Amino acid sequence: MMVLPPFEIPAPLSAVLSRLPAYPGAVLLVTALNLGLARQIPADVGRLLERKRLRIHVRDAGLGFDFVWRRGRFLASARQAATDLTISANAHDFLLLAQRQEDPDTLFFNRRLSMEGDTELGLVVKNTLDALELPVLDLQQWLPAGLVQRMARRGETTP
Repeated sequence: MMVLPPFEIPAPLSAVLSRLPAYPGAVLLVTALNLGLARQIPADVGRLLERKRLRIHVRDAGLGFDFVWRRGRFLASARQAATDLTISANAHDFLLLAQRQEDPDTLFFNRRLSMEGDTELGLVVKNTLDALELPVLDLQQWLPAGLVQRMARRGETTP
């Protein structure tokens, strides 16, 4: 597994990123969430999440991705004036979470991860994520060599 050194999005890049429309990024995020964990969400958690306005806020990038849970899946939404739950961290910390190199409690107690809004909903989301068997994000699979290896295993040809 590729271990990334700590980093922070530089302010000039953040200034550019924060001006980009958030909806396309939200579509990518919900696609990943639906592929990686939507099927594992227990029915009782799904009922609690139904129609809740959620946001992932990447602090150092100045990006926020809004989405909702409806009928068993995540759906991207336009930027909401208010959310039921906002989860915030820097890009590096979100990557550490996705790679299972850091746990949410450690980041939370070190003030690197925060949840704002409905406290009960935040605890349910955190506890559900802790209990799920989630795929580990391996960044090496997205490097050129990793892509070529995956294509070769599938019998695809490279361009």
